Amino acid sequence: MSELDPTESLIEYPSDFPIKVMGLAHDQFVPTIIDVVVVHDPEFHEGRIEQRPSSAGNYLSLTVTVRATSREQLDNLYRALSSHPMVKYVL
Repeated sequence: MSELDPTESLIEYPSDFPIKVMGLAHDQFVPTIIDVVVVHDPEFHEGRIEQRPSSAGNYLSLTVTVRATSREQLDNLYRALSSHPMVKYVL
């Protein structure tokens, strides 16, 4: 079995790439996530977000679809989202 070179990517760039972001339901959660994403995808807008509240309404799951242009861009975005205090999980 051949090993995948860590510098290679299975994603073809550019492409639309969905990222799940979960956090506590808070009125500033969506605007905050938009602010983080726009740094890495300047053309990102609110229309590229799907929202799903948890059954009890305590958490909010967002699917943000970014225009991925490189692995480095996605890695930086994942790091920024994962390290944000309002974010519980990024998938």
